[in-house]
Amino acid sequence: QSLTARSPPMASLTPPPALLVLAAGMSSRYGGKSKQTDGMGPAGETLLDYSVFDALAAGFSRVVFIIRREGEPEFRDRVVRRLEPHLPVDLVFQDLNDLPAGFSTPETRQKPWGTGHAVWAARHAIHEPFCVINADDYYGTASFAAMGAFLRSLPSDQQPAPWSMVGFPLRNTLSEHGRVARGLCSVNPSGLLSSVEELTDIYRTPSGAENRTPDSPPRPLTGDETVSMNMWGFTPSIFDTFGTEFSRFLAASISSPSAEFYIPLGVDAAIRSNAATCRVLPTDSQWFGVTWPDDRPRVVAAIKALVDSGHYRSPLWS
Repeated sequence: QSLTARSPPMASLTPPPALLVLAAGMSSRYGGKSKQTDGMGPAGETLLDYSVFDALAAGFSRVVFIIRREGEPEFRDRVVRRLEPHLPVDLVFQDLNDLPAGFSTPETRQKPWGTGHAVWAARHAIHEPFCVINADDYYGTASFAAMGAFLRSLPSDQQPAPWSMVGFPLRNTLSEHGRVARGLCSVNPSGLLSSVEELTDIYRTPSGAENRTPDSPPRPLTGDETVSMNMWGFTPSIFDTFGTEFSRFLAASISSPSAEFYIPLGVDAAIRSNAATCRVLPTDSQWFGVTWPDDRPRVVAAIKALVDSGHYRSPLWS
């Protein structure tokens, strides 16, 4: 008697996650040069080359870049052309005039609306769970492995929305050469993010760090605080949530030429309203990035050390 194996009933499978890379920043602290296309690796690899490489190894299926429209020719030549043989690549433009209904861009507005707006700009391009990263940060192989595992395990209809974030100790993310912006995180005993506060002027000090703003005294920090480096895991529900929060932001701040809608602002609002939870994912990966031109030699040396140790091959995409 021959037996034919029966397939089990088809379950609702979570699709492979996508990678959303924020590459529309103006690099104002980097002397106007594009950090996103600056070669840091031995064969001219950019930091985002290493991020995409690690994401592929962690099971991500495609990459979507948020860029400025005027930077498209250089970005296609320096980045897209190199990546397209390895995975699907899509480009989305962060447009100042892409606003919720009822709002229009003031004539005085020149800079982008911030990282939260950049995520919202991808609402027509992403329909699966996805991870958000900065183009000019190195997050490490273990970080992508943890994020990929989290996103691939998500049930399709869980409520509140199950989001995640890879957290780093503040002291491991500071620059020796100037101020940095970080999302300061409070984590509850269950490992969920309780709140996140965007601090935009953090400096290293002999005892740790401090946040300095023009309107308040310096705020001391120990350096042990958990901070967000903009490595987030989201479900597509984020787009409706951020659309609502971005509208609230614009109602209060649209006339300010420098106000920005940051990802942590939207995440914090979603947590407080019970629209989402955010799991903080542990990682032992080394973080580094370029905020100031003087950061570049340290990053180049760190990448070289990873290549010399055999962690990455060179050229990376050979």
